[in-house]
Amino acid sequence: MATEESRLFDQCCLGIICSTDLTREYAEQLATTLEENGGEPLIVQPGAEVPDIGKFSHLISTTVDFEAYDTTCDALIPVVKPKWVTTSLSKQKLVNPRQYSPDPRLFMNDVVVTCGDIPGGDKDAIIGGVIAKGGLYSPRVSQLVTHLVDLTADSDKARTVKAKNMKTKIVLPHWFDDCLKLGRRIDEGPYMLPDPEILRAGLETPIRQAENKDLVGASTTDPDKLPTLHNTGQRSVFQGKSIMLSQDLGIGSHLQQSLESVLEDGGAKMTSNIDSADMLICRYREGFAYRTASRLNIDVGNLAWLYRLMTFNTYTSPSGVCYTTLSLERESLARIYLENLIAAAGAECTKTLKQENTHLITAHGNSEKCTAAKEWGLEVVNHLWLEDSYARWKLQPASDPRYSHFPLRTNLGEVAGQTRLDRNVLEQVFFSSEKAVTQSPRRSPQKKDQVVIPVQPPPEKKRKIEEDGPKASRGTPQTNGKTSRPIETPARTRIMSEGKENETPSSTSSRKSKDAATAKLHEYAPDLALYEKERKRVGGVIYGGRRKSDEDRVQEKKKRVEVEIEDDSDDEQAVDVKRQKRTRPPIAMRLLITGYQKWVGKGNEKKEDADKRALRDIGIMVVQDAKRCTHLAAPSILRTTKFVNALAFGAIIVNTEFITACLKANELLNPSDFPLEDKVSEEKYSIKLDVVTANAKRNKHKMLQGYRIFCVEDIRGGFDAFKSIVEANGGQCMLFRGRLALTNSSRREESDDEETDGEDEQHSARHEVFLLSSAETKHSRVWPRFRQVALDIEKTPRIVRVDWLLDMAMSQSIRPADQYELTDEMVEDMEQ
Repeated sequence: MATEESRLFDQCCLGIICSTDLTREYAEQLATTLEENGGEPLIVQPGAEVPDIGKFSHLISTTVDFEAYDTTCDALIPVVKPKWVTTSLSKQKLVNPRQYSPDPRLFMNDVVVTCGDIPGGDKDAIIGGVIAKGGLYSPRVSQLVTHLVDLTADSDKARTVKAKNMKTKIVLPHWFDDCLKLGRRIDEGPYMLPDPEILRAGLETPIRQAENKDLVGASTTDPDKLPTLHNTGQRSVFQGKSIMLSQDLGIGSHLQQSLESVLEDGGAKMTSNIDSADMLICRYREGFAYRTASRLNIDVGNLAWLYRLMTFNTYTSPSGVCYTTLSLERESLARIYLENLIAAAGAECTKTLKQENTHLITAHGNSEKCTAAKEWGLEVVNHLWLEDSYARWKLQPASDPRYSHFPLRTNLGEVAGQTRLDRNVLEQVFFSSEKAVTQSPRRSPQKKDQVVIPVQPPPEKKRKIEEDGPKASRGTPQTNGKTSRPIETPARTRIMSEGKENETPSSTSSRKSKDAATAKLHEYAPDLALYEKERKRVGGVIYGGRRKSDEDRVQEKKKRVEVEIEDDSDDEQAVDVKRQKRTRPPIAMRLLITGYQKWVGKGNEKKEDADKRALRDIGIMVVQDAKRCTHLAAPSILRTTKFVNALAFGAIIVNTEFITACLKANELLNPSDFPLEDKVSEEKYSIKLDVVTANAKRNKHKMLQGYRIFCVEDIRGGFDAFKSIVEANGGQCMLFRGRLALTNSSRREESDDEETDGEDEQHSARHEVFLLSSAETKHSRVWPRFRQVALDIEKTPRIVRVDWLLDMAMSQSIRPADQYELTDEMVEDMEQ
C-alpha cells in the first residue's frame, strides 16, 4: 500500500488510451504504477469510446488519434504521454503537461536541450523557441538531455557527452533554426557533429530519401475496390459502431454489399438514419447528412479513411489532411499525396514547367526547375503552402518565409501530411451557424473534425437545392479575403415564374444592350487578368506592361491555377523550357551577359527588353545564373561576379559583338566566329583563356572543395559576391563573427591523406582556415580572435587579400596564399 508521502497522483483520475504504440500490457503497467501512487486509472481499448470525459483529470496517450481528443481539448483536460508519469515520479511533483503533450504542433515536446559554446543571442533564441514548442532547457549536461547545441565536437560539454557515453545528440544550431522556420521537426542527422552533412556535402550531392509513415496509403480519394485485408479476423475498431454509407459515394451494389459484410463481421451495425450513426462515410462536404453528422459529434470520413481503419484495425482521426488515399504502392507517396491535394483544392497539377504555371512546389531548393521557375517569375514554395491553404481553405501568401525555406540536406517530403484541418474553418465554410440542425440529446456538439474529401463534385453530381435548406459553399479556397458564396436563384425570376404581375420584363433593346456590354466585358477580361498579375510583380507594372511576345510574361489563360510539383528524382523529369510560344525555335544557347555597353546606363531598359526578346526569337535564352549558362558574352576579361562564376562552370566565352551581330542578322550565328581576345588582360592577370577553360573542365567546379573560407563583414565588393564565387567552385564561405563552425575532418582531408609530401603546397588547405580581409584597421581588429579560434581547433589561420580568391577563380588553379597574406605590419604601414 502506498505511503502518504508517495501518493503523488492522489485525487487524479487518469484515462489510459491504448493504441499501436501504447499496448494493453504497457497500459496495465502504467495503471499499476498510478494505483501505487494514489491515482485512479482507467484503461480504454483502441477504438472504444471514452466514458464520461468530464470525470478525468488527465488522459494518457501517445497520439492525438483517438475519438475523444477534440472533446478533451475543449474541456481543457490535458492529454499527456506516458513519460509524464515517470518524470513526475522522478521529480516527486506533477510536472507541466505541456512538455509531454502528443499534439504535433508542439513538435519539440520530446526535446531537452542544453547549449555549449555558442553566442549568447543564439542561445537565448534556441531556448525560447524550444520551450515555446513544448521542449525543456537544462543548464547542465545530464542523462535527461536529448540535444546538445554546439559549434564543435571539442567543447567541454561535448567531451562530457563522449566520456560518459551518453545518448545525447550533438547538433549545430542550424537544426533548431530550420525546425522553427518550418514549424516542423525534421531529422537532425545532417546537422550532427562531429561530421555534419550540411557542411561537407556539395550542392549536387543527392539528398537521401526517407520513409514518411504519415503518407502510408496515398494514391486515390475514391477507391473502387476493397483493400487487401491480411488479417481476416474481427476488427475491433468497428465493434459496437453504427455506420452509415452516404448515397453520394456512388459505389456499385456489389462493392456496397462487400463493405457492409466486412463491417458487420467486425461488430458494426449498418444504418440509414444519421441520428443513430457513429460514423458517416461520404464523398463531399455537402448535404443534410454531412451537416447533421458534423454537428452531432459523429466521425465523418471518406472511403479512403474507412479502408485505412479496415487495413490497420486502429482508430485514426479523420481530421488529418493526408487522408486522401489508401494504397500500398511503392511510388513516391509524397508526390501522389500532393497531386491529390492539388486536385481537391481546385487547382491543376502539371508534371513539367509550362507557360500556364504559377507555382512550383518542391522539396528542396537547388535544381534546374527551381532556377528556371525563379527566372520566369513563378512562386517557388514548399508543400506547407499547399497544406496550409487547404487546411485554412484560403490561399496563403507565398511570400511567407515559412513557405520558401528549404533546409540544405533535408527532403521536406519527410514532413508532408502532418497538417491537420482547422475545425473552426470547417464550421464557418461548410456548416456555418445559419445551417444549424436540431441537436440530439444523446450527443455533444463539441467535435467538428472532418476528413479531407473532394469539394468539387463532377457535373453529374450537381443537383437542385435540397429540402433541408441552402447548401454549404463549395469551390476553390478563398483568395485575398474574397468569400465563395452559394449560387441562388434571383428573386425576379422566382416571382415571374410564379405568375406575379408586379414586375415588368425588360425591353428587347435593353436586353441587347446588356448582352453587348457583357460581351465587351468578356473581351477585356484577359487584359484585366494580365494587368492584375503584372501589378503583383516585384517593381509593379513597368514600362506600360509587357507584350504578349515577352518570353517571361506570365499568362492568365485558364480559370484554374496550374501548379507544378517537382519530382524527388532529378533524372525522373526533365525541365520543360518551352515557356515561349510554339512558333519560337527551341533554345540552342543559354547566354550569360556581362558588360554589354548598349544595355548599360539609365534609359536603356526598354532596349534591353526588346533585344532579349529578339534574341529569344532566334534561339538564344538570356540567363542570369552562371550555373545554367552554356556561353558567356563579355567585351573583355572582367572581374565581375558573372564572369568569374561562368569560368568555374566552363562556359564558352565570346565577345559581346556576337550579340550585336546576331541582332543585326536576326539569326543565330556561329559563336566560334566571335572569340574573346584580350591579350592585355591575360598578361595583367597571368592567365590564358584557353588554359582556364581547360582547367575548369577538369575541375568540374570543385576546385575549392574542402576549403572553408571566412569573410570579414563590410568587405569591399560585398560578402554575397565572394560567397557566390566560392560556392561556384565547390567551397564554403561564411561570415566571420567570432566563431568557426568547423569539424576536424572533411572529404578533402580524407582524400588528401593519400597524397605525397611533394604536393603539400597544393593541398595544405586541409590544415588551414582562410579569412578574406583588407588591411584596414576596422578589419584587422578581428584578426586576433580569428587566429585564436583557429588554433583552438588545431588549424592554421591564414588571413589573405581577396585577390587570392579572385586569382584562383580567374585562373581555375590553386595558388599558394603566402604572397597574398596580410600581417599586422601592413596595417601599421597604412596608418603611418
